[in-house]
Amino acid sequence: MDKEKEQRQIPFIWIAFGTLFALLVINFYIFSSAPSEQISYSEFKKMVEEKKFNEVIIEPNLVKGIIKEKDKIKEVKAVKVDDPELIKLLEKNNIKFSGKQADTWLRDLLLAWVLPIIILILVWRFLFGRLGAGTGMMAVGKSKAKIYIETDTGVTFNDVAGVDEAKEELKEVIDFLNHSEKYLRLGGKIPKGVLLVGPTGTGKTLLAKAVAGEAKVPFFSMSGSEFVEMFVGVGAARVRDLFAQAEQKAPCIIFIDEIDALGKARIAAPIGGGYEEREHTLQQLLVEMDGFESKKGIIIMAATNRPEILDPALLRPGRFDRHILVDRPDIKGREDILKIHTRNVKLSSDIDLRIIAARTPGFAGADLANVVNEAAILAARKDKKAVELSDFEEAINRAIAGLEKKKKVISKKEKEIIAYHESGHAIVAESVPNADKVHRVSIIPRGIAALGYTLQLPTEDRYLLTKAELLDRLAVLLGGRVAEEVIFNEISTGAQNDLERATAIARSMVVEYGMSDTLGPVTFETGKKPMFLDIGYTPTSEFSDETSRLIDEEIKKIINETHGRVKKILENKKDKLTTLGKLLIEKEVIEGDELRKILSTNI
Repeated sequence: MDKEKEQRQIPFIWIAFGTLFALLVINFYIFSSAPSEQISYSEFKKMVEEKKFNEVIIEPNLVKGIIKEKDKIKEVKAVKVDDPELIKLLEKNNIKFSGKQADTWLRDLLLAWVLPIIILILVWRFLFGRLGAGTGMMAVGKSKAKIYIETDTGVTFNDVAGVDEAKEELKEVIDFLNHSEKYLRLGGKIPKGVLLVGPTGTGKTLLAKAVAGEAKVPFFSMSGSEFVEMFVGVGAARVRDLFAQAEQKAPCIIFIDEIDALGKARIAAPIGGGYEEREHTLQQLLVEMDGFESKKGIIIMAATNRPEILDPALLRPGRFDRHILVDRPDIKGREDILKIHTRNVKLSSDIDLRIIAARTPGFAGADLANVVNEAAILAARKDKKAVELSDFEEAINRAIAGLEKKKKVISKKEKEIIAYHESGHAIVAESVPNADKVHRVSIIPRGIAALGYTLQLPTEDRYLLTKAELLDRLAVLLGGRVAEEVIFNEISTGAQNDLERATAIARSMVVEYGMSDTLGPVTFETGKKPMFLDIGYTPTSEFSDETSRLIDEEIKKIINETHGRVKKILENKKDKLTTLGKLLIEKEVIEGDELRKILSTNI
């Protein structure tokens, strides 16, 4: 579509410049006098003295002499010189002379009218060309959807992994697009709308393209934010135009990415024109979804990572009546995704993608693609012939903790505090029964604020956590702060992030999970919490001031009891804490196996 647009605009630009060039040619060649002989002023004056001119024309910059010989007229010109004697000389020799003003009407026309009009037309076309898919004012209501005809999406189910259940659900949609008569014969109706929900980076857009690629039908792709522009009514017009185009190309798929930008739940008293414009666009989408029949072969697909804020009217049966979860992949899914992204990457023979999948829990497809790319870049930077496991390790560390900063200057005292802080985390993680095993401990700064880190890797994917597991996670977070107390009898600001996360866990245990013995199995927060985004939200709290006081006391109680438990662990293993801290200052990085060897050794 963009190439066609450019092809439509280029001829107009050339026509504009061609018109200007033609006018200049007319000005300088057609309306100018015929070519004449150019001589010096002294020669011109001598010819005046010899009475060779029948007439002399004095212009602002030139003097011209006209010589009439029988039927011929010859013109001689010279550059004008400020010479008052010339007039006297012409009068003395009885030569007719006259003045002439410069002919600038065409130049004035070009500068005052033609050029400004052309500039205005170019600006007008540029602005409105960006507002709509067409080239004029009426084009702002045209759909900006990208159309992929048949296999032009370039994506099939072979390019999608880690979402097997979602692929199985969508195969039904593909079968309907290819064999709709089978369903219509029995009176069955395919769902009009399919909503793909899930965290960012899990491949929702890729999955929609794969459906179109498998079905070999036109694929209309548009973002929810592209419907609404600066003009009132543009969004609704684009919705109408999108569905009109889809009916002409049926059977086809309409895909609206990030539909939450368009389909947010409506409120009773909207404030501001922008909100009303988005609401009108949403209403038009609802009308269009009701207005077409599924037997036409038009499937509407949409993707969002915020389903909790969508308008209920969008989600009712008859519109987006099928919701498909595209979740983060499990270990097998991550391995399959890594196989796809390493197709064109030269891997070392010792690489086991299963190990890399195990070390990337919680990573989505986009995260894994980034890890593979980072590993390839690191290997190329070191002039390696193949990507090795160490490159993947560093790429994963970059994704989790940020870029390594080996050259950052840290004082000896601060380095010592960081080393014992991280040693505290590591020892507590290896001492409590329900914590994930430590993979690496480092005091090399990474990212924006991390001065050190203790990397833990789960042995399996987890979807539920028990109270004991949450308390052990709490203990690991407090391990760094308590280690500073045990070694230095002093505390630093380095535990700020640990305390923030520990408090969040303790608060969730009390107000969300009902894990407080005092308050009982009750949840105290209501409201729609983001399902797939870790962003702040304002819960609705409906309890008394007394309950609020009890909640604060319970949170403090959980933190304090865990703090006492951790302090007992580290005081009992103070010799191991001292040994590990000194070794960490010396080596800066200690692997998990070496850590466990130190903890198992009698000192």
